[in-house]
Amino acid sequence: MQALFYTGERSAPLHWHEVATPELLEPTDALVRPIAVAACDLDRHIVAGRSPFPGPFMLGHEFTGEIVALGEAVTGLDIGDRVLASFQPSCGECGPCSHQHSSVCGSVPNGTMYGIGAVGGDWQGALADLIRVPWATFNLAKVPSHIDLRAIASAADNLADGLRGVEQPLQQRPGTSVLVAGSGSIPLYAVLCAMFLGAEDVTLASDDEFALGVADAMGATCLPITTWPKRFRSHGISVDCTNDVAGLAAVIGSTSPYGICTSSSIFFGGGVTVPMFNMNMRGIAFHTGRVNSASNLDKVLALLAAGLNPEQVQPAYFAFEEVAEGLHQEPFSRKVIAYSAAYDAQ
Repeated sequence: MQALFYTGERSAPLHWHEVATPELLEPTDALVRPIAVAACDLDRHIVAGRSPFPGPFMLGHEFTGEIVALGEAVTGLDIGDRVLASFQPSCGECGPCSHQHSSVCGSVPNGTMYGIGAVGGDWQGALADLIRVPWATFNLAKVPSHIDLRAIASAADNLADGLRGVEQPLQQRPGTSVLVAGSGSIPLYAVLCAMFLGAEDVTLASDDEFALGVADAMGATCLPITTWPKRFRSHGISVDCTNDVAGLAAVIGSTSPYGICTSSSIFFGGGVTVPMFNMNMRGIAFHTGRVNSASNLDKVLALLAAGLNPEQVQPAYFAFEEVAEGLHQEPFSRKVIAYSAAYDAQ
């Protein structure tokens, strides 16, 4: 079968290669034909050479698809089902999974995920003709026929990541203001979810003109920045997607006393200074970590069924064979979604 590889070569970082077709290895496995694969914000960093992950490896981890084969122990799913897939293979039975913390599943090494090579456990990528999904009962969720598989390709990762920064905080502090900061699709999904969940005052601070335009169209207040200030005005809920030490400090400094700050930023290499004294004096709750993908599949699908529209982030769609070009040409904050020929049959 064909699969898209990140080569690690500066001159030609992406290339399609012929690879062995995956097979069912365990009775709990499924084989899924990817129909739509979204480029995660992390993928954009990888393609641009801004990550420490050495190539070559198969790319892609946010995807929807169709089940083409099932192991005999898989329950609740059938061949032909349209599914949303967790990007983190997780067992669903260990202690962390049973407590809704599937991102730290005890049955796989920490950091396990598709599409980032050895760092993620050498799982294949989703930009391929077929992908093996372990523990399929837990890692796949049926998608209702009226929901567009292409539009929700990012639902198990970047959309869920944006959601987790605002959903529970808004439940704890209903009606409070929300600050989202950074570029990429995660901050746009956070703005989208905050607006959908009833936040009346949502602000996006970003240096990305495309992101600011999308947020403005959704009804958010937009703050263009060139450098991160010491702080913005205070907000009860804040979401850091800056991937920048100064940006993180600005977001924390803009969180009101006993407010809730969630950081989705990835700081490769560590060495990040956090203003602990300020946080301690103001009683700020700070959350970080990877989104619990498999644990949240049903929650995200319920919001989509209730009317949450991910296409408000204005994604760009490319056929599989054109996605390499799309990953290079689109603005960083514009979500790139690739779809296979099978999409037209859905």
